[in-house]
Amino acid sequence: MSGGEPIIVPLDLDEAETNRIIESCQGVLLPGSKTDVDPARYGGLSHEEVAPADRKREAVDYLLLEHAYTQRKPILGICYGLQSLNVYRQGTLIEHIPDFLSPNRRHVNHAAGRMIALVHQVRIDAGSMLARIVAQEGLQPEAVAIGVNSSHHQAINRVGGGLKIVARCPDDSIVEALEGTDPEHFVLAVQWHPERSVDADEASRSIFRALIEGARTCCEQS
Repeated sequence: MSGGEPIIVPLDLDEAETNRIIESCQGVLLPGSKTDVDPARYGGLSHEEVAPADRKREAVDYLLLEHAYTQRKPILGICYGLQSLNVYRQGTLIEHIPDFLSPNRRHVNHAAGRMIALVHQVRIDAGSMLARIVAQEGLQPEAVAIGVNSSHHQAINRVGGGLKIVARCPDDSIVEALEGTDPEHFVLAVQWHPERSVDADEASRSIFRALIEGARTCCEQS
C-alpha cells in the first residue's frame, strides 16, 4: 500500500548473517511484541507484570538500530518498537502504567488490545514531524488530536538521548510518540499500532508512507 517491500529479519541467525540482511534494507521498522524489554537494560525493578524478555528480538533490534543510526537510515518504531528504541538510546520505561498513575488519572485502558479499534486520543505537538505527516493535505501542521488503538502496559519514562516527546495522551500525559532530534535523520516511534488501522485511517497510512519516503531519500543519497 505504501510502496515498500518488507524484509523479515529472522531472530535465529548468527550475527554475520543478520547483518548481511540488515545491510540490504533501506529502512528499519521495529514492530510490536507480546514481550517486554528486559528491565535490566534500563535499571528497572522487574515488576511482576513485566512479560519475559525476548533476548533474540532484543539482540536483533540493537543490530538494526546500530546500523540505522550509523548509516542514517530511516527508523519507525511501533509500540514495543518505540520502547526498544528508547532503551537503546539509554532511556527508561514505566514498567506498569497503573502503578505509575494516581487513581484519579487511571481513566484510559492503555492495554485494551486489538479488539477495540479506538481507545483514546493522542495530542501531537505543533511543528513536529509527526504533525506534518498526519496533517490533512494543504493544512499547516498545527497541534492535532487523533484517535488511536492501544495495546501496552508500559510507557516511556526518561527519554533517551537524541529523542524528544512529540505526542501524549491528554487524559494522563502518557507519552505516545517520539522523534529524533536530528532533522536530517528520519526517526519516529509511536506507542499505538497504525498497522491495525491502515484500511480505515489516512493518518495511519501517512505514517507508513513517510517511512517509505525516508527510505527512498536515503537510497537516492547513498
